[in-house]
Amino acid sequence: MFLDRVKISIKAGNGGNGSTSFLRNAMTAKGGPDGGEGGKGGDVIFKATQSLNTLYDFRFHKKFIAENGENGSKKLKSGANGKNIVISVPCGTVIIDAKTNKVIADLNEDGMEFVALKGGKGGHGNAYYKSSIKQTPHYSQTGEITVAHEVILELKTIADVGLVGFPNVGKSTLLSCVSNANPKIANYPFTTLYPNLAVCEVKGQTFVVADIPGLIEGASEGQGLGHYFLKHVERVRLILHLVDISQSDGRDFINDYKIINSELKKYSEELVRTPQIVVFTKVDLLDEKTLTERLNRFNSNVGESYICISGATYQGIENLKLLTLEKLSKIPKKPPLLVEDYDFDKRDYSSLQITRDDDGSFVVSGGKIDNFIRGVVLSDTRSFAYFQNRLQEMGIIDLLKEKGLKNGGIVKIKDITFEYTE
Repeated sequence: MFLDRVKISIKAGNGGNGSTSFLRNAMTAKGGPDGGEGGKGGDVIFKATQSLNTLYDFRFHKKFIAENGENGSKKLKSGANGKNIVISVPCGTVIIDAKTNKVIADLNEDGMEFVALKGGKGGHGNAYYKSSIKQTPHYSQTGEITVAHEVILELKTIADVGLVGFPNVGKSTLLSCVSNANPKIANYPFTTLYPNLAVCEVKGQTFVVADIPGLIEGASEGQGLGHYFLKHVERVRLILHLVDISQSDGRDFINDYKIINSELKKYSEELVRTPQIVVFTKVDLLDEKTLTERLNRFNSNVGESYICISGATYQGIENLKLLTLEKLSKIPKKPPLLVEDYDFDKRDYSSLQITRDDDGSFVVSGGKIDNFIRGVVLSDTRSFAYFQNRLQEMGIIDLLKEKGLKNGGIVKIKDITFEYTE
């Protein structure tokens, strides 16, 4: 099964907790604090590889979580950092933030990596808090908790040449003629249900050809199968526009040519500017007189250059390969998608909200509180005193008073509930 668009959930590892520990051994009955630091959580990394050409692996596996950092321990031992999770994707995969629909990465080269999420910071052990006035801190810091994000993976096939045209014009046949590929070929529309890739070799040089499933009129608006695959033509440097000049399906070949170009233009102005070679197929089905008449009609109505081929007799195939190689030598590779300067993994350390609960208590929340509360231990007198002083210094008490807090009022901050006294 071919899969070229999928939504997945990714989450970096949480940071490990710092340790609260004191040195105790036969020689030292009451040593100082020796709690170690928590380890950093693992990152989420995407890596492009040529060994994949579909997103099928993500059909059932849609949650990816990096390893958490280990907790610190006694004797100043830091916890181990969590292992990164590396997610392999096909070259040409675009990563989109599902929430904002913004492109955050374009992995268009083999081996290219993108760190989507960074692991949470590890918490400080109690040894970190030791000072001249805090000789025996009985508290440590918890690790940073990370948040899951949803991203959309969209595959835009990496190829030098794209074969486009109506269904049953001979795209799969041409692909089999110019390479060792064995695409499904039959005399009915929509034989090809997903893009086929093949490598064509000419004079010791190679280029990649993509057979794009057949377009029809209205494809850019969702008609037929082609609209699913127009994105796979976006990256090609050269389009081979195949037109059945024999009119074996009863359509006018010039009208076919115009319709396909119209659909490309509706989908993308950039795409319609991609260089083309017009390839008339199935010329073996016409006698010389009829072929000449139709070519003259094309010249007078359109005037574009063209090449005639037959997949059945191999007529014109070598000339087409040589012409394609010549054209490609003059066309630079398309640049990757423009990715805006956008912090997808932005951590919230500053937001602050004050609301009222149903019982009338004041609830303080937000990123500023989440980060600050990691180092508070209610059971430790000094830690709680530090907590109260910081609330005053951060201006939170003043904000609470503006919201109506009075002496004896109840304040809730995360798992902490206390009565405010002046």
